[in-house]
Amino acid sequence: MCGIAGIYHLETPKPVDPARVDAMCDALAHRGPDGQGVWTAPGVGLGHRRLSIIDLEGSPQPMASLDGRAMLVFNGEIYNFRELRQELREAGARFRTEGDSEVILAAWQRWGPDCVTRLHGMFAFAIYDLGARTLFLARDRLGVKPLFMAQLSDGSLAFGSELKALLAHPLLRREIDPLAIEDYLAWGYVPDNRSILKGVTKLPAGHSLLLRHGAPMPKARQWWDVSFAERRKGRVEDLEAELLHLMRQAVSSRMVADVPLGAFLSGGVDSSSVVALMAEASSRPVKTCSIGFDVAALDETAYAGQVAQRYATDHRARRVSPDDFDMIDTLAGMFDEPFADASALPTWRVCQLARETVTVALSGDGADEAMAGYRRHVFQHGEDRVRALLPQGLRAPVFGWLGAIYPKADWAPRPLRAKTTLLSLAGDSAEGYARAIGVTPPELRENLYSGDFRRLRGDYRAEAPMLELMRTAPARSGLDRAQYADLKAWLPGDILTKVDRTSMAVGLEAREPLLDHRLIEFAATLPEAMRVRGGQGKWLMKRTMRRFLPDDILYRPKQGFVTPIAQWFRGPLAGPARDICTSALLARTGWFDNRSLTGLVDAHLAGTSDNSRLLWQLFMLERSFTKMGIA
Repeated sequence: MCGIAGIYHLETPKPVDPARVDAMCDALAHRGPDGQGVWTAPGVGLGHRRLSIIDLEGSPQPMASLDGRAMLVFNGEIYNFRELRQELREAGARFRTEGDSEVILAAWQRWGPDCVTRLHGMFAFAIYDLGARTLFLARDRLGVKPLFMAQLSDGSLAFGSELKALLAHPLLRREIDPLAIEDYLAWGYVPDNRSILKGVTKLPAGHSLLLRHGAPMPKARQWWDVSFAERRKGRVEDLEAELLHLMRQAVSSRMVADVPLGAFLSGGVDSSSVVALMAEASSRPVKTCSIGFDVAALDETAYAGQVAQRYATDHRARRVSPDDFDMIDTLAGMFDEPFADASALPTWRVCQLARETVTVALSGDGADEAMAGYRRHVFQHGEDRVRALLPQGLRAPVFGWLGAIYPKADWAPRPLRAKTTLLSLAGDSAEGYARAIGVTPPELRENLYSGDFRRLRGDYRAEAPMLELMRTAPARSGLDRAQYADLKAWLPGDILTKVDRTSMAVGLEAREPLLDHRLIEFAATLPEAMRVRGGQGKWLMKRTMRRFLPDDILYRPKQGFVTPIAQWFRGPLAGPARDICTSALLARTGWFDNRSLTGLVDAHLAGTSDNSRLLWQLFMLERSFTKMGIA
């Protein structure tokens, strides 16, 4: 696990200043505290920061192929590198190291750009082929590892593991993209199809780029996708056995490391399943850690303790409190772009806790997206049944009118908070799901924006790319399309961004076994009844894990890693909530209507509405701009 950076001249192979690449790498020092290297040649420069996990002394980067014809910088882990090395050796390749980096180089020299299809793991890498004078950039299937890019005024392409690497380049423009603000307010993050800065892009998950000197900038090529268009047949017992085999294979392959290894344990189904399978595969107690909260209703540490006791893990737990709010500037600096998933704070804290004893930690991320584990998946499944019974011509006016007049009753018990459901039923399946996963709905954004910002945004709406993604998905049903959108947008944009930045900030490698692509591809073929049944998501996975975990872990209501910001903003953090209304930075942008903003803050503090997520979005927007030097 590391950080990479580089510069490539697209037109003429002009010299690259090694000091410039070095400065980009310095901005990524947290990702790789164990070593640094820079290599340059006419028209190209590659840089690397290393966190040593496998072959601790023998795989420095940038790494040259054995024949010196290719140069690599690589961020990630290849879990099948030993099998690949054996296959390549039998085909005539020779190796001088014991790590996975040299295997990527040998795979490139044998299979070219198609080498990525042979790699099982998480990765973002760059290979410069000295003979062909080409640069190959690739990102893993699900987008576990990031890669930012920007074309600069001197004709070069700069790239790096984080935006801060590009910010270290003096030619990078620091102009905010107003469409990214619309995206951020809608979703709580800037999705992978955009960046907060104009001119900066992200290589999409499962895509690659092959660049040549003198050739125009090509479009990224998609080399992997997941299809929900097929349905697997067979007995439940057989599907259960196959799922368990894939989960065991995914967990055991991610337990290979030459450094101490452990796991995050929240007490939910996913992390508990990973820990159970780790304990099965390990001869030593698994090192586990968990984070709780000072709000009892949101604290899951007791469930984590129950699993830890069951599997005799070496377990440690801590709590997050409003006092951690003092570290928000540090948190904002980890992400560069504004990022408003409040669970980033406890995720960072659990990474800090893990790093005290291990260098690698396995997480349970990915199962909800793959197996339909979110509450919104169950709702989507049910709402689609209603949509099938009532024609759109009837639903749109009736549910649209009811949704418009129904109060936003955040204070009421959950069954009485029907506004979102009514508005969702008024639209088609894709429109309903886009509303379900949004943070700030379109109506609230319109009230919040100033007239000037509406003119800047024009006709663009954040929901449009999401609707297009769902409507063109290789899928059969609304549930399929919802999960496809989660895997393609929500997962890389929110969940994996959160885990990558918070873990790398403390020099910890996080691995996600439940995102093994073979497991994802299997789950996508499951009949809907194997995913959602009886008001429960992840039906087959929970059934499979009953031999490992008790029912009160598997079947209790899903909690999620929820930070109690609503309570904090009405209590110890009421002051910072009010400060949002008077923020000089937000006022200077001219994007927001101050009267509407003040009303939202007052309503939250009074307890008549829960606007905590929007307040957190605005707070993190302000702090992120400050950290980026755009204040």
